[in-house]
Amino acid sequence: MWRYRIGLSVASLMLAMNAEVWAGDVGTQESATGTAVIDESDHSAPVDYGYGPGVRKKPAASTARALATPLAATTSATAASSASVPTGGSTANTQGVFGAPVSWPIIGLHEVLLPDGRVMNYGTDETGQQGAQFVYDIWDPTMGTGEDSHLTLPNGTGTDIFCSAQSVLPNGEVLITGGDATVKGVRNYSTEQAEIFSPSTNELRPIGSMTYARWYPTAIDRPNGEVVILGGRQDFDIDAPTPEIYNASTGWRTLAGASSVPALGFPDGNWYYPKAFLMSSGKIFVLGNWTYTYSLNPNGNGSITQLASQVLPGDYQLPSIMYAPGKVLSLRQNKKVDLVNINNNPPVVTTTADMDQMRYWANATVLADGKVLVTGGSSVANELTDVAYSAQIWTPSKGTWTTAASASKPRLYHSIALLLPDGSVLTGAGGAPGPVNNLNAEIYYPPYLYKKNGSGQPAPRPTILSASSSVGVGKTLTATVGTSDTINRVTMVRTGSVTHSFNPDQRFIPVSFTQSGQTISVTVPSNSNVALPGYYMLFVFKNGIPSVAKIVHVTL
Repeated sequence: MWRYRIGLSVASLMLAMNAEVWAGDVGTQESATGTAVIDESDHSAPVDYGYGPGVRKKPAASTARALATPLAATTSATAASSASVPTGGSTANTQGVFGAPVSWPIIGLHEVLLPDGRVMNYGTDETGQQGAQFVYDIWDPTMGTGEDSHLTLPNGTGTDIFCSAQSVLPNGEVLITGGDATVKGVRNYSTEQAEIFSPSTNELRPIGSMTYARWYPTAIDRPNGEVVILGGRQDFDIDAPTPEIYNASTGWRTLAGASSVPALGFPDGNWYYPKAFLMSSGKIFVLGNWTYTYSLNPNGNGSITQLASQVLPGDYQLPSIMYAPGKVLSLRQNKKVDLVNINNNPPVVTTTADMDQMRYWANATVLADGKVLVTGGSSVANELTDVAYSAQIWTPSKGTWTTAASASKPRLYHSIALLLPDGSVLTGAGGAPGPVNNLNAEIYYPPYLYKKNGSGQPAPRPTILSASSSVGVGKTLTATVGTSDTINRVTMVRTGSVTHSFNPDQRFIPVSFTQSGQTISVTVPSNSNVALPGYYMLFVFKNGIPSVAKIVHVTL
C-alpha cells in the first residue's frame, strides 16, 4: 500500500460521511446575483486506478531506492537517463509516446514541481473523494511510478486546500492560499487560510489568513519574492475582486486601488483562476475569459486599467500559457487560438491555426524545446462526449498544430499536465466531480526523446554532468557536459505549478550560451520580470535532443 505516517481509514470515513452526493456531472449553481458558479458537489462516479473502472491491483514494483534527498541538501534533479524512456512505434519521433497508465494514491488535481525535482500534489483522499484536509502526496520521479515512489502524508493544518492556489517561493517552499470550507455540514464555501509546504521537512504549516476568503484564486510571483493573489470567490454569491500580496517578512497587504469587478469578479467569469501573467514591465496582464484584457500595477496601493487590446471570446474552462517571454497562447471558443504579445504596449493580439476540436478542461504545457503540448479535454465540459484522447503539439516557428500520440484515459475537469526534469510530461487526475475519478496518471514522452529514424528507440541524450546551483539575473552560469556533447541549444523552463487547466508559474526562456570544451556558459536575461527569480530546469540540446535537466535557482 501507499506509505502513510498515520492511519487514514478514520479520516477517509469522515470525509465520505461529509461528502455530498449529486447525481449529475459538474454543472452550475445560480448565485443571488444571477452569476453562474461551478457546482463542486462530489458525487458517485467510477474510480479508475489505471487498469479500468473499479479495477485495483498492485502496480509493478519500482526500483528500491531511498527517499529523495530533501531540498536542504540539494537543488539538482537527477532523473533517469534515456534508459527510462519507453520504446515506441514508428511514429514515436513525430508523435511521441504515452506510457501505460499507473496508479496514483490520490486525484492530484494540484501539482507542484519542487526545487529538488519531486512533485507535491493534493486534491482528494485516497479513495478519490473531494477534499484535501486530510492528506497530500509527494512523488519522486527518480524512483519510478510504483508504490515506493510516493509518500502520502497527513495534512495537520485542518485546512481543506482543495481548489486553492499554489506557488513556489524564493526559498523553495510552497505557498498555498485559500481553498474549500465546510459550514454547518455544507461544503464549497471559501477559506481565507494560507499554508506553507516545506520540502525540507515534507510538512505543511499554517501561516495565518488573507484579508479575503478565496476559492479558485491565482498566484503570480514578483521578482522581489512577493506573491500577488488574484480573484477567487469569497462565497457563493460574493466575488473577491481586490488583489492582495503576500510578503514573507511583512505578511499580507491588500491592493485596494486595483480592485476591479470586471477584471477579477463575476460578470465575465474572470474571478475563476484569473489568467494572469507577469509582463516585462513588472505589471500583470489579465487575459479575460470573454474579450477584454487588463493591466494591473501591483506597486503601492495598486491600480488596474482596461486595455484597448481585445481577444476572441473565450471561456474559463480553456487553457492559456506563456510559451515564450511575453507571449501567451490562449485557446478560445469555436476552436480558435489567440496569440497575445504582452511585450507591446498595448498588447498585440493575433491568431494562429485552429485547434483540432473544442477541448474544455484541456491542459497546455510548454515543452523543453518551446513547443506547446495540449492534452485532454472534451467537446462538452466534463462529459465523456467527443473526448480528446490524442494530444496536439503547436510549433511557434510555424504556427501549426500536429497530432501527437493518444492517451488511454479521459483527462477532463481537475486533470493536470506538468513538465518534468527528464523532459517528459506528467498527465493525470480528473474527477471529483467527474464522469470518472482518475486515481491514475500517464507520462507522455515527446518526440524529441526518440531517434529520428522511425525505429521507436529512445535517442541518446546529451548529459549535464554538473551545473551552477544558483545564478543571479543577468549573470552567467556554467555547466559541464559530456565529453562528446556538442551543444546547439540551451533552454530554461521555470518549474511549474498547475491546477484547473492553468499553470501560471511555468515560463520558457531561450538563452544564449557559448561552449568551450565541456564547459557551457549560459547568460541569464537581465530583466528580472523576464528571468523571473525562482527555480528553472536547465536543458541542453544536441541535435534537437534534450538532456535531463538540472534545476537551477535564479536569484535577484
